[in-house]
This record gives sequence, structure tokens and C-alpha cells, in this order.
Amino acid sequence: MLVVVGTVPDEGIPLLEGQVHLENDMLVLQGRRIPVNRGTPALLAAAVAAGQILGNAPTYTYLVGDIGTGKGSRRLYEHLVRHLPKKAFEVMTFHYLQPDVDWHNRVLFALEEMKPRPVLIADAGFMYAAKMSGQAGAYDLFTPDAGEIAFLADEEAPHPFYTRGFILHEENRVPELITRAYEHNNAARCLLVKGKRDYVASREGILATIDKPLVEALEPVGGTGDTVTGIVSALVASGISVEDAALLAAKVNRLAGLYANPTPATQVIELIKHIPRATAEILEETLKKHLSRNAR
Repeated sequence: MLVVVGTVPDEGIPLLEGQVHLENDMLVLQGRRIPVNRGTPALLAAAVAAGQILGNAPTYTYLVGDIGTGKGSRRLYEHLVRHLPKKAFEVMTFHYLQPDVDWHNRVLFALEEMKPRPVLIADAGFMYAAKMSGQAGAYDLFTPDAGEIAFLADEEAPHPFYTRGFILHEENRVPELITRAYEHNNAARCLLVKGKRDYVASREGILATIDKPLVEALEPVGGTGDTVTGIVSALVASGISVEDAALLAAKVNRLAGLYANPTPATQVIELIKHIPRATAEILEETLKKHLSRNAR
């Protein structure tokens, strides 16, 4: 089972836990309807959409409202520390919680008590806390964008806002930044770096690059980086290796974006609607290539 942990920018959302599904473009969790916009809701919706095609068990989530004060995040951190050791999840994806090194480390200790230990994926605030705590290597996958990989590459920066100026996050420097992040032990076992060109990498180097289709109109659409993380989470939960899932997720997200035929006014839910079709097509294409190679 896939579990997604994160926050929504709504102080009125209490700490919620349970299976989540999509209904009329809204997430439904414990009878509450949550709008799908950028952030954790977009990640969750993408995971649910991809999981439908993959035949996954329903996506589970721990979700709380937090408008930036950290109050909701701390409540969720404490809940996870108390309850995770008794749980059994295959894949856990952590998204935006206010970065807190002490609470992050407590959660990580709780995760180590789980049997078996789940595959760990981190993006956004939880990835920041993992790097800040020196525990990046405990994770199986980080999904940074170009600016965040610059933060991971800066061994001194305590937060992305403080990434030093000489470590520029230009697209053409991403391979160099990936190398630097691994040199300073600030990267997970695998990286999926999101941008105009997506990179899948490990300590051994760049494993794959994905740059097609390039849909320029997607650039101003908020949440498309979150959907990639949701898709890769669902793929890993289906049993696909982290490295292969990262490559496939980048392809699926791009194809779904193409099918959405976006304009600058497009909302991320329009892309999410095309994830099932894109997932099915990319998996079919991958299977055909595999069969073709084996037939030679």
C-alpha cells in the first residue's frame, strides 16, 4: 500500500487519516471534500489516478491543515512518531511538512521500527528536513526541481532560500549539481530531477534523461512537479523498481500534459484527468520495447 503524508493550506482541516479517492475533481477523505490544486492534494490525486490503471490498493494518507505556522505539521509529526511503528506500509511518500530536523529524525526512527521498512520517497519540505538533518541517504528517492537540486548540492545551505549564489540552478548545470549533491551525501539513493529536461540519477551518474514531449504551456501551471511525485509513488507501489518508476513517471507526466492541451489558465486537475490514459500508453509502449528486445 502507498501512503502519502503532507499538508493542505487550510487551517480548518484537522488531522485526517485513511483511504482517499477522487470524486468530481475533488479528493474525498473521511467524508471531507478537498480541492485539488498544487501541493499535496495534487500529488495525492495523481497517485490515485495512476493507481487506478496499475491496479493498486487504495491510496492511504495522513493529512493536516497548515497555513505556514507549523502548528499542523507538528501535530502530524507527533502522530506519525506515535503510530508508525505499529503500521505495515510498502511505500511512503512525504511531501510538504514544515521542515523540522528534530521531528524529522523522530519520524525516521519510527520508520526504522516498521517491519518491513517501507520504500521512502520525499519531496518539498520533508526532503529539505532530510537534507538538513544529514539523513538524505536513508531515502530511496528524492524528487527535486532544478532549484531544489541546487539546495541539495550546497552542503552549507540550511534551506533553499539560503542556497549560495555561486551554486546556480540553471538547467544546463543540473548534471553538475547532481554530482555535487552525491559528493556531499545530500541525495537519496535515486533522484528524479524535474524540469524542462528531467533527469533520473544515482551515485553512479545520470541514468536517463527525458525531454519529450516538451509542452511549453505547462511551465506556468502550478502543481505539475507534484503530479510527477504522485505518479512515481504509484508506480513504485505497483512493484516497479525505483529507477524504472522514475523514468516512467517523467514520461507519463509529460504525455498527460500534452493530452491536457494546456493554456496558462489551465489548472493541474486537467492534467490529472489524463494520467490514467498516459500511464496505460507508456506501460504498453515499454512492454512492447521489452518484448522486441527479447525477440532479437
